[in-house]
Amino acid sequence: VQLQASGGGLVQAGGSLRLSCAAARRTYSNNGMGWFRQAPGNEREFVAAISWSGRSTNYADSVKGRFTISRDNAKNTVYLQMDSLEPEDTAVYYCAAARVAYATYSTAQYDYWGQGTLVTVSS
Repeated sequence: VQLQASGGGLVQAGGSLRLSCAAARRTYSNNGMGWFRQAPGNEREFVAAISWSGRSTNYADSVKGRFTISRDNAKNTVYLQMDSLEPEDTAVYYCAAARVAYATYSTAQYDYWGQGTLVTVSS
């Protein structure tokens, strides 16, 4: 397994969760990292991305100001802090490693995908 996502669960609207994604070094080295999500009946959509250095981030409009992506390169781990959660955030969340070093939103630029972790936000 190259990417292992965790931290999903059930939370009430307005609450917070932090997702983690542990990566094998081969997957993680020099890669931009991203989080995507897929709700039932919907296509997978971009949530957030972070560059290899961590200095550049990119967010979907729907999560700006509520979600924060970060990374700890010493631990080969990427995080997604999700605050002010809404029922519309309910989805399976996937972490992914890009073939580029910058914070890309393009699904086509991601080569490695984790297994997903379910986030359910109740109203």
